[in-house]
Amino acid sequence: MSSSSVKDTQTLDKNGQEIKSVGFQRFGFDCEVALDVLRSLYLRSHYVVSASESQVQELDAKEEGGHGYLTQGPNAYQSKSIFHPDTQSISYTTLSRFAPVKLLPSSSRKRVLVTGGAGFVGSHLVDRLMLLGHEVTVLDNFFTGSKTTVSHWVGHPNFELVRHDVVEPFMIECDQIYHLACPASPPHYQFNAVKTIKTSFMGTLNMLGLAKRTKARFLISSTSEVYGDPEVHPQPEDYWGHVNPIGPRACYDEGKRVAETLTYGFHHQDGVDVRVARIFNTYGPRMNPYDGRVVSNFIVQALRGEDMTVYGDGTQTRSFQYIHDLIDGLIALMNSDESRPVNIGNSDEFTIGEFAELVREIVEKVQKEDGIKLERRVQIVYKPIPTDDPQKRRPDTTRAKNSLGWQPRWSVRMGLEEMVRYYKAKMSEGSM
Repeated sequence: MSSSSVKDTQTLDKNGQEIKSVGFQRFGFDCEVALDVLRSLYLRSHYVVSASESQVQELDAKEEGGHGYLTQGPNAYQSKSIFHPDTQSISYTTLSRFAPVKLLPSSSRKRVLVTGGAGFVGSHLVDRLMLLGHEVTVLDNFFTGSKTTVSHWVGHPNFELVRHDVVEPFMIECDQIYHLACPASPPHYQFNAVKTIKTSFMGTLNMLGLAKRTKARFLISSTSEVYGDPEVHPQPEDYWGHVNPIGPRACYDEGKRVAETLTYGFHHQDGVDVRVARIFNTYGPRMNPYDGRVVSNFIVQALRGEDMTVYGDGTQTRSFQYIHDLIDGLIALMNSDESRPVNIGNSDEFTIGEFAELVREIVEKVQKEDGIKLERRVQIVYKPIPTDDPQKRRPDTTRAKNSLGWQPRWSVRMGLEEMVRYYKAKMSEGSM
């Protein structure tokens, strides 16, 4: 890719406006962060290859023109780890400079606990809260999360990482609790169904008890799965759902439903300040490429030149929101006065067949920009649909727009391109 095309590259929102930052100032809480600094935390390799100076410079130039071209500028904050390609080994180092965080007065600085903070959504929330200058404690048992998603903050004076299972009680002083801990993809939550229900119930019980003791505000990440296979379309928050209580997805669906019940029990009985976010399909960098989700499946298959698998006839619909939009919504909800459940999702609906074609088109575009010649075009193949897979899922986000002043900014196309570059970077550094 030429340097001129790098400079001309812009991230545009749904209205064609350039996105230079994510977040906003709302409800007395500033959550705006420059996009290039945020990207520097996830769109770069974790090392510099050990080689002669000329080879390193050549590699840097190649990275600037490839997956790293979206993060021009913040090179000073990259890890100085060294990769040895001949032995497929990596020499880690603590010699890296942290990305700059806001210097807040103690009156504005929050002590925030994020359970499941090493997961896909949690790690992006941690990045945002850290860059904003708050004190963040991450609680994670690393069942589906990974230390590498937050390792770039380890050692920072505002950051603490604790290996802990929320099923066991945990004591800490905090002002806000984001309770995200629970496996969220079918292969993970079906791996041990009893443990999934236990995490949803006992984990939420423990964190609500902590919120009650510390008088912290509590936000639980619920899910669109509480609506089951909906008979109402799109789904508003006052729709009660259509759920199979004994199906293969019930451990997650019913676990989240009882977690909501418990949350409002503490709210009405003990006066705990609660927020409930019903999160719809979300995608973005750091998604586990092997967790069976449609977005990561399609991108990884297309990048590897494998045929893309669509389950069913491709007419079932999904709506996809980009991770930065979700983090905006979670932070807005936490700091608002809205205590009712709020749908956070994108109302733009795609059939799975259309989505597969869009992913194929974007992967081909990125490969062409990076000078990769394709041996053959990836095909789309159709297979039988799994049990209890919902036919339609799309949020009614009226409440989020009215109460939070929130709506998605990222187009599916723009988010997908960033995610394709992330996975491409991971493949080129050999970590997937």
